[in-house]
Amino acid sequence: MIKVRLKDESIKEYPKNTTVLEIAQDISSGLARVALAGEVNGKVVDLRTPITENVDLNILTFDDQGGKLAFWHSTTHIMAQAVTRLFPNAKLAIGPAIDNGFYYDFDMDRPFTPEDLENIEKEMKKIVKEDLAIERFVLSRNEALELVKEKNADYKVELINDLSEDETISFYKQGEFVDLCAGPHIISTGKVKAFKLLSIAGAYWRGNEKNKMLQRIYGISFLKKSQLEEYLDKLEEAKKRDHRKIGRELDLFSIQEEGPGFPFFHPNGMIIRNELENFWRREHEKRDYYEIKTPIILNQELWQRSGHWDHYKDNMYFTEIDGEGYAVKPMNCPGSLLVYRRKMHSYRDLPLRMGELGLVHRHEMSGALHGLMRVRTFTQDDAHIFMTPEQIKEEILGVIDLTDYIYNIFGFKYHVELSTRPEDSMGSDEAWEAATNALKDALDEKGMDYKINEGDGAFYGPKIDFHLEDSIGRTWQCGTIQLDFQMPERFDLTYIGADGEKHRPVMIHRVIFGSIERFIGILTEHFAGAFPTWLSPVQVKIIPITDRHHDYAQELSNKFRNENIRIEVDYRNEKIGYKIREAQMHRVPYMLIVGDKEIENGEVAVRSRKNGDLGSVGTDEFIAKIIEEINNKTC
Repeated sequence: MIKVRLKDESIKEYPKNTTVLEIAQDISSGLARVALAGEVNGKVVDLRTPITENVDLNILTFDDQGGKLAFWHSTTHIMAQAVTRLFPNAKLAIGPAIDNGFYYDFDMDRPFTPEDLENIEKEMKKIVKEDLAIERFVLSRNEALELVKEKNADYKVELINDLSEDETISFYKQGEFVDLCAGPHIISTGKVKAFKLLSIAGAYWRGNEKNKMLQRIYGISFLKKSQLEEYLDKLEEAKKRDHRKIGRELDLFSIQEEGPGFPFFHPNGMIIRNELENFWRREHEKRDYYEIKTPIILNQELWQRSGHWDHYKDNMYFTEIDGEGYAVKPMNCPGSLLVYRRKMHSYRDLPLRMGELGLVHRHEMSGALHGLMRVRTFTQDDAHIFMTPEQIKEEILGVIDLTDYIYNIFGFKYHVELSTRPEDSMGSDEAWEAATNALKDALDEKGMDYKINEGDGAFYGPKIDFHLEDSIGRTWQCGTIQLDFQMPERFDLTYIGADGEKHRPVMIHRVIFGSIERFIGILTEHFAGAFPTWLSPVQVKIIPITDRHHDYAQELSNKFRNENIRIEVDYRNEKIGYKIREAQMHRVPYMLIVGDKEIENGEVAVRSRKNGDLGSVGTDEFIAKIIEEINNKTC
């Protein structure tokens, strides 16, 4: 018999080789009906997987990310099967599940058309109706190569040849369709009741611009039609909120042909950016951070010493100065290390908190560029904290509190993930264990729920990631806290302890916005361009009814400017309704209509973007109200 510990910590005994599905059926028939996959000792597996030893087991449904991914992965196989039925000459590349659905890359002799997508969907419905069993089988390397060569699957041959000699080579079969795949998958095609193919895009094989361009079909699937309809409604809402569209409408930024991936910020965009940076500075000054600025270009040897050369070289930009190699920085941390190292520190100096709004450059492939969300140059709101080992938990807690405070200002909910040691890491097992436990202890002390991402840490240390949820339910990874024992070692950083001896400090790398550019993109979509008053490029628009009201409008304008309120006056000879509609289109928080009555009473007629017509109020009363709203950063 084997012992199985379930999610609720209960332990059950089963005969050896009992499958995950059989255990789900034993727990309850209802659970078995909605089960999609299992999680055995943290690894997601098929429901048909036999359990051969004592394990921790979690039965996954569509409510679990692992269950969703297995469901979407199976749907991508259904799509690939439909494509091979309709287009027998199509060559299959790869087809994974992704965070929001799935895709498959195909090598075709002609482009897919919208009509093709409709026909593929029809064929997928037939495959779902056939309710084909999805079954896994394993082959030796030679058998696997023989199988894929029979199918003229050049891309699969390459994938198999890249596998190590001791790796299991698994395939999945459903009806006549067979695909090289590590899985996991759901039990049969019949469970996929609702799906939609969303778009077609070009994608280089293996993400390399030197390789052939393939055709990528994206899709989404759900258990129920109602879930699909809700998702498609959200997609439509997301299109309306697209920061690139709103960025053009509000004249915030642009991407020019002369600089793909290098955003240009316009005056309106700079107002938002400067407000964010000023807010960042004020909050960090309150918490005893010192601001620094480090060079954009530094010697190649520095990047080799830091380890970035081995891990980021392919995404870096290079130049030569005085016959020596230099690199444009992809990260700010080596500069902070050099600032720390410039003099000897005492334990009394620590913790030393250094913040930097540092401009970095990373080469992204052209196909991956996306407005402000994926660029080649961006500003990180970095901070590097140097401390004694005894100060680690307190400093992590302080960063968590600051991050929570800032996200709450914008009305973001968030969840937290802890990422552990990756395969390509540097440093000792002891240092990694100490760093990981320190992050866990801090999260546990805060009583925070968190998910563990095995092997997804930075190459120099484990990290806590903050994933924001926006107003339409999408998540964005922004903030991160990384605990690092390695860089201080590599740069020989020291401090003099209370014992008079030299000791090694510990280092925290952290960002909260992440990238200023990307955060502005996220905010633009979160607020659909209707930024809170403190961030709005124009906070108040004064609209005089006729020419004879211009002098009063100018007098008001001067009064507002003296209070540092961003104001515009619409002096154009247009109908009042037209000017109001245009101000609404530009998402201005407040419009002040001024005419004879307002001049006579020294008032303004207030129209709010959020609450509509508020009637007439005294000018000083309105100024006091808007200043309070700005200072409180009301959303």
